[in-house]
Amino acid sequence: MIIWFVSLPAIAVFLLLLVKMMRPGKPLFAIGYMFYARTRVGEWMHQKDLQKFREQFPDGHSKVTAADLGEVKIRPVPLLEDNYAYLIMDKSTDTAVVVDPADAAAVKKVIEEENVRLSAIFTTHKHWDHAGGNLEMKEEYKHISIYGNKKDNIPGCTNFVKDGDTMQVGSLNFKAIFTPGHTVGHTVYLLEGRSGCPQCVFTGDCLFLSGCGRTFEGSYTTMVDSLDKLSELDDSTLVWPGHEYAKENLEYAQSVEPQNTAITQKLDWVKGQRLERNITSPSTIAEEKSYNPFLRTKEASLMQSIGFDISEAGSNINEIRGKALAEIRHRKDKFCYKL
Repeated sequence: MIIWFVSLPAIAVFLLLLVKMMRPGKPLFAIGYMFYARTRVGEWMHQKDLQKFREQFPDGHSKVTAADLGEVKIRPVPLLEDNYAYLIMDKSTDTAVVVDPADAAAVKKVIEEENVRLSAIFTTHKHWDHAGGNLEMKEEYKHISIYGNKKDNIPGCTNFVKDGDTMQVGSLNFKAIFTPGHTVGHTVYLLEGRSGCPQCVFTGDCLFLSGCGRTFEGSYTTMVDSLDKLSELDDSTLVWPGHEYAKENLEYAQSVEPQNTAITQKLDWVKGQRLERNITSPSTIAEEKSYNPFLRTKEASLMQSIGFDISEAGSNINEIRGKALAEIRHRKDKFCYKL
């Protein structure tokens, strides 16, 4: 009898290929995703990705500039292949919070450059490309609190948050908004507006510029509800997403609504930005509602373009919008596959 011994790295590589190549809904994808999201295999894969993309992008995948907004300074930190962490600084107290520091070394370098005191980590969800740096950050900054939703198994989490909870960092006020769908515990963080600084929302993988994250751990009606929470924010709210997906997302949006001039105008701008490798964030909630198909399932023009009629939906509107969101996602998968 022959006994096969398979190494952990070999298993991890195989599972990574499943996650990257298979589509949600397939049995093999479910197995690969489970190991990625819920075991140390995912952490091993994350460390390999860190090494790979640090070598590929020694200065980061995109060129970024800090946003000076009155007494608030927001500095995006490019990580991995297309992720962003965000260092949010209160100038009046030199206190800061960081959102999704998946690469602890890159974030630490920025903290030192800015000469601020890190008070907390806000984690949007458990995936390693967002939460993978938490434990290393905690070792370096032992006093910090790590916030996240209890439903997600977030590494190093010290403070569980639920929908509507508020947190203060220096003189900055934040609110947690529960946005399940991508994961069961996905949470975004809203920075309260103040003089010189509009309201800002850090959306992780719930909302991207002209896109949204995959519905891995929820129904499409759940994701519609989460997206509606973001649509209901003030139109002037700045949107800071967890990935640089703007060009691909807008190209897909244009294929869905070719007559939408808001898409054409934004895509032209984004193409110019990406030619220079410049960051495309932030957008605004008002902009997203004008060109993001995942936020437009209340719009008759968008619904008609994908074969849905909401004029007589009545009380079934949410069910129909969930089916429409699933169709938009299915078409997006065929157009350009992104997690």
